[in-house]
Amino acid sequence: MDAARLEHFKQLLVSDLRRHARQVSDEQANAIDSANDGAKESADLALRDVVSELALNLGERESQMIADIDQALLRIKEGSYGLCVRCNRQIDERRLEALPTARYDSDCQTAIENERRVARPTL
Repeated sequence: MDAARLEHFKQLLVSDLRRHARQVSDEQANAIDSANDGAKESADLALRDVVSELALNLGERESQMIADIDQALLRIKEGSYGLCVRCNRQIDERRLEALPTARYDSDCQTAIENERRVARPTL
């Protein structure tokens, strides 16, 4: 991948990183604010707990996205961005445009998903 394309993907990742970091910060602040509300009724307390838990779970997903972006930026720095970490083949740029944090090419991603489905017991 040439330097201009790498810079393009780096800018996409940095932009996403800022957005997700802002989202985590906002969600955690909202969860803390809702936990500090003066709800007195037990139903209000239960609802507040559910809302707080949902907000924190969303924060965890956002935090995982931040970690994925950080790993992708590290791969750019190391010179391995755009290469599948499983088979070392080039990841299609259309896939990277859609998912700049992609670590696997589409064939390996499909194989991994199929392996996970097989590993799960069915009822």
